[in-house]
Amino acid sequence: MKNNKIRELFEQLQDELERIGPLDEKGRDLVDHITADITNLLDDSGKQPDETILQGLQDSIDHFKIEHPKLTMALSEMMSILSNAGI
Repeated sequence: MKNNKIRELFEQLQDELERIGPLDEKGRDLVDHITADITNLLDDSGKQPDETILQGLQDSIDHFKIEHPKLTMALSEMMSILSNAGI
């Protein structure tokens, strides 16, 4: 169940990224790291991710909160789900 919700939120996050178009360099780096972390989380379901995934999400939220509120909402929801799951 947890992975289904994470996968669903990840798809929403990717959809929102497609809608907003090109990002600045820092934004692109943040998104690349988050995408890799979440992909690894979903692919290696037996492997427990480290806490850097939550820090990466928080850094992304801080970076995008003014210019991309919908993206920030998706990132916040992902962070809440992962945090509630004990990650």
